[in-house]
Amino acid sequence: MEVIYEDNHIIAVNKTCREIVQGDKTGDTPLSETLKGWLKEKYHKPGNVFVGVTHRLDRPVSGIVIFAKTSKALARLNDMFRTGEIRKTYWAIVKNRPPREEDELVHWLVRNERQNKSYAYDTERADAKKAILRYKLIASSDRYHLLEIDLKTGRHHQIRCQLARIGCPIKGDLKYGFERSNKDGGISLHARSAEFIHPVSKLPVRIIAPVPEDNLWKALSVGL
Repeated sequence: MEVIYEDNHIIAVNKTCREIVQGDKTGDTPLSETLKGWLKEKYHKPGNVFVGVTHRLDRPVSGIVIFAKTSKALARLNDMFRTGEIRKTYWAIVKNRPPREEDELVHWLVRNERQNKSYAYDTERADAKKAILRYKLIASSDRYHLLEIDLKTGRHHQIRCQLARIGCPIKGDLKYGFERSNKDGGISLHARSAEFIHPVSKLPVRIIAPVPEDNLWKALSVGL
């Protein structure tokens, strides 16, 4: 487990694509529990350790996950995520070069619970939620392209679904149209940074998650 930020109220971890944030039907140990054990050992704490989950990151996605170490921070961070006060930037490696080097995508997403998948539409419909993101092409190789994504709304599988809609499926994402899985079982989507005003100290915080230990990630992100 890679801790990339810690103070008295907040701790952030650079999640791998193999880890889950909260417990689910797989029964695998979630990051929240691993973190409790890590804190207990580091600080020699007796009894239970408080770790509050403030947001989620899909299992196949890597990058920043922010946890609260106090109940005060948990309540405030939950509010901040809900109101969009925490700006998260994602990096995605995609198969095709996008139509424009920089653009805002607006779609209406319909979630299919049974398939655990979302579908994007260009026009509004009654059962859909509006999804907005901005992307920018920041690097390319001969076969792949690295996009930086500023998420304006937080919908189910939003980045994966919207990029697939414009013909740019994320590397390894079989569910949204990429042909092959990645060797590690994840997809090439990484929660790269988070910027916000600290809920207790009120000072600005910026957290950056190093990219996965992968040759393509390293090659595309060199110098960025």
